[in-house]
Amino acid sequence: MTIDSFTTLLDAARAQDQPQRMLFAFARAELPDGAGSAERSAFAERRGGALAPVMCVDKTLDELGSFEELVAESRHTGADWDIVFVSSMSGRGGQVPASSEAEAPLNMMVTYIHTGEIGRFLAFAKDGQLVKFAPAA
Repeated sequence: MTIDSFTTLLDAARAQDQPQRMLFAFARAELPDGAGSAERSAFAERRGGALAPVMCVDKTLDELGSFEELVAESRHTGADWDIVFVSSMSGRGGQVPASSEAEAPLNMMVTYIHTGEIGRFLAFAKDGQLVKFAPAA
């Protein structure tokens, strides 16, 4: 199954043998301290900058609706974000992982975002479009 939207992501998660808990790490694009003029220019054109995680959440598939509902829920936090990174946890024995089991994987997602190791996640822009990152030049 090709994942090309939030809907197909949820469809793929629902098709797994074990129930899934979805993990979301929301990040904001920022201009790094000490950025040079080329970095500032690229950032102004939305082609550069650093990603700073601002919040995380885990949800079962039953708790998720549309991407628009996820965005609307995020507005209630007051945290501004540009990209949401998505991963999942697979259940065992037909049971969805407990929310308490998501803390360590969410913390790892934040670490990976800080270190730029984002290729292991799907990412969506605030408008719901799947984001593909180009390698750094």
